[in-house]
Amino acid sequence: MSLIYVFLVILLLAFNVWTIYNIPVLIVGVRHLLQTRKKRSESLVVFKGETPIVSIIVPVKNEEKVIGRLLKALVNLNYPSGKKEIIVVNDGSSDNTGRICERYASCYPDIRVFNRTGSSTKAAALNFGLRYAKGEIIATFDADSVPESDALLRAVEYFSDAKVAALQGRICSINAEENMLTKFLFYEGAVQYEVFLRGKDRLNLYVGLAGTCQFIRRDMLEELGGWNSKSLSEDYELSLRLTEKDYLIKYASDVRTWEESPATFRDLVRQRARWYRGNIELSFKFGKLIKKFSWRRFDAEMTLLGTYVIALCVLNYFMAAWVLFVPPNLFLILNLIARFTSLFVLATLFFVGIGLAFLTRPFGFSNLLWLPFMYFYWGFQSFIAVYAFLQIVLRRPMKWSRAERSGVVTAEVAKKILETAQRT
Repeated sequence: MSLIYVFLVILLLAFNVWTIYNIPVLIVGVRHLLQTRKKRSESLVVFKGETPIVSIIVPVKNEEKVIGRLLKALVNLNYPSGKKEIIVVNDGSSDNTGRICERYASCYPDIRVFNRTGSSTKAAALNFGLRYAKGEIIATFDADSVPESDALLRAVEYFSDAKVAALQGRICSINAEENMLTKFLFYEGAVQYEVFLRGKDRLNLYVGLAGTCQFIRRDMLEELGGWNSKSLSEDYELSLRLTEKDYLIKYASDVRTWEESPATFRDLVRQRARWYRGNIELSFKFGKLIKKFSWRRFDAEMTLLGTYVIALCVLNYFMAAWVLFVPPNLFLILNLIARFTSLFVLATLFFVGIGLAFLTRPFGFSNLLWLPFMYFYWGFQSFIAVYAFLQIVLRRPMKWSRAERSGVVTAEVAKKILETAQRT
């Protein structure tokens, strides 16, 4: 009994340390969000200096439902003529994806299509496309993305700072109103980007790449040898290698794209299990980051621990019940820590709630109704993280998978973007 008691105390202390560490990030993110709630300028963005050539790499496989709208959006990006190229890597599609891409390439000289027969991973397809890229900046978009027309101009503006090696834009849900799950994932993503990543960026901490709406200097990408084709989280892995080289990754709230959220729990579990398994495996590889201390490296290590903390949330729910039903005088130390755990979780929910309220115009206080769902959703995510951990322990083969695309568009802003692209 004593060993179990000590083990529970250690686990709860680890959970609390991680939570306390991230609360200031949330506070800074919320504060900066409130400071920048003024309507963003709709005027033309002008790059300070000569606009660089940008190569946009799009890996596709069986994306016939969505690839057309992405290519329309990409060819209509507001960017100087001759300074943009679109490289589509058809990764062994068996549907009409290849024919759709070829049709667009025949109409728009900016688009080039390359067929890859030996399909494996997204990272391998990206590396294949990199061979043919000519740009100084490499951008990547998933097939279900719909970037806003000014995304490219706004993105390259950040690279006028020579210290910036890579940039992650904001990803918004294009099908937020499809069902309750997609609506919830819209709010989850909004908090993740507009509160959490915003806070990390303001504190000059670790900002990870998300695999789409990301921009990287070509020379730095080639220095690192491109994407790791054996990683399930190639974007996260690339972020860590950039951090290992002490290169700076920025978050850009004003560089936005819209893409589909998983519309079923089956797709969500498949997506998150792949993410979590990839992150756990990366934690084994990049535990050495802390050998050369910097706050950005330390934060990267804390971020890697996040998947383990999510798994620990299973324990946290049992501790919440403990606080309610076990008298305070029994197991005094564990009881005290459990009460502090509940307090820190409530503090996290409080700042997440402020973020939710101020993410919409006018103030969306009704968004706070999603907070209870978010609390239980964290528990659901913890079981997925445990499942991903068991896959590693049981040595299940790695499998790269993605959510099924439906082509559904429900977000009003995304609808307008798509309609504008179709008229052009």
